[in-house]
Amino acid sequence: MKYDITIIGSGPGGYVAAIRCAQLGFKTAIIEKYSTLGGTCLNVGCIPSKALLDSSEHYHNATHTFATHGIDVKDVKVNLKQMIERKAGVVKTTCEGIDYLMKKNKIDVYKGIGSFVTKNQIKITGETEQVIDTDKVIIATGSKPASLPGLEIDKKRIITSTEALNMTEVPKHLVIIGGGVIGLELGSVYARLGAKVSVIEYTNAIIPTMDGTLGKELQRSLRKLGFEFFFSHKVKSAKAKGKEVTIIADNEKGEEVTFTGDYCLVSVGRKAYTEGLGLENIGLKTDERGRIETDAHLETAIKGIYAIGDVVKGAMLAHKAEEEGVFVAETIAGQKPHINYNLIPGVVYTWPEVAGVGATEEELKKAGTKYKVGSFPMRALGRARASMDIDGLVKVLADATTDEILGMHMIGPRVADLIAEAVVAMEFRASAEDVARMSHAHPTYAEAVKEACLAATDNRAMHV
Repeated sequence: MKYDITIIGSGPGGYVAAIRCAQLGFKTAIIEKYSTLGGTCLNVGCIPSKALLDSSEHYHNATHTFATHGIDVKDVKVNLKQMIERKAGVVKTTCEGIDYLMKKNKIDVYKGIGSFVTKNQIKITGETEQVIDTDKVIIATGSKPASLPGLEIDKKRIITSTEALNMTEVPKHLVIIGGGVIGLELGSVYARLGAKVSVIEYTNAIIPTMDGTLGKELQRSLRKLGFEFFFSHKVKSAKAKGKEVTIIADNEKGEEVTFTGDYCLVSVGRKAYTEGLGLENIGLKTDERGRIETDAHLETAIKGIYAIGDVVKGAMLAHKAEEEGVFVAETIAGQKPHINYNLIPGVVYTWPEVAGVGATEEELKKAGTKYKVGSFPMRALGRARASMDIDGLVKVLADATTDEILGMHMIGPRVADLIAEAVVAMEFRASAEDVARMSHAHPTYAEAVKEACLAATDNRAMHV
């Protein structure tokens, strides 16, 4: 079989690339090593974690806020088995949706490991072995959880995010190595269900790549859930014995400290996954972090072979991979697509949610950019008080001279959705005053964006 374009990997980057290729008239194939389409995001990442986050938030509200709302409930219990089954159902439905989209767009799906024979021939090793011919290839094989030296991940007591999505019991004490997005989200799930959660972080803050204000605010909120944090700690080893895990680390003073829990979640990021691709067969090399190098058009050193998503440089985000998938498809079609990497938002789905786009205050300071700051607390919103979601704020960074918005960072209810307003404004190079003069419905959480922009515009916030 001969194809115009073959995509290896069916995560958000891969399947979206396939759809756009098909829309543009290319005969398209997609290869997936696992039994279901959707990659990490749909199967063991974004979608299942959000399902558990929502379920655990319902339980937490039933046990902590329902009474205040005038809802009396008795004997509320966690049925973790049902929670996991519901999550599995959400994943199944979502993956089946991708199957439908492949059929709708007449994309041929191959199950098996795709590897290069030549730049124009891909061997598919599954239940049977076959070779297909292709004019161009898009590598979208994603990433897998990273680890640390001295950590023996047994997938039972010392686990990754994959195992954390299928627990058979609520941990008594969950020790998380890494204070990034994945660890804090999954830690939130089990903290709400009654687990003690300890976070060991190598740097001096959680979510260290985001604006510093957000990390500080989120830390305050998570402490209310019972989280405890240990910063500037370097983990040296983690070993399981029976039902106990022992973690040894050096603190900021260089002193050895020991942590014990019944489960340890290793959440120290992810690394590009290229195993089994046969890159050596076509002379394609990876960088020092295992990523495939590409040019500005996401084309590799081998003409006609492209790479997108977690397997190339940049933030490991599903929506970044999607944009790159569309970008490559349209580039191959001779169009002139564009991605502004500065305006790809980052989100943490804890509660309160955290989101940011554009430059952080730390980045502006480092660059010597003259800027002004406007912020507005969620607790000053009538909508937030009505829903009892008063933690958080919206922070706007604008150019001191032109008033153009350079970055927007927020923590609070539904900011994962609110950040889209910031992205739209910044794509059109809006000033803080532009947004401040736009009508925002009342009462809404979005009013915090307007008020923060007013605060950045001559300190004109109305409701503080």
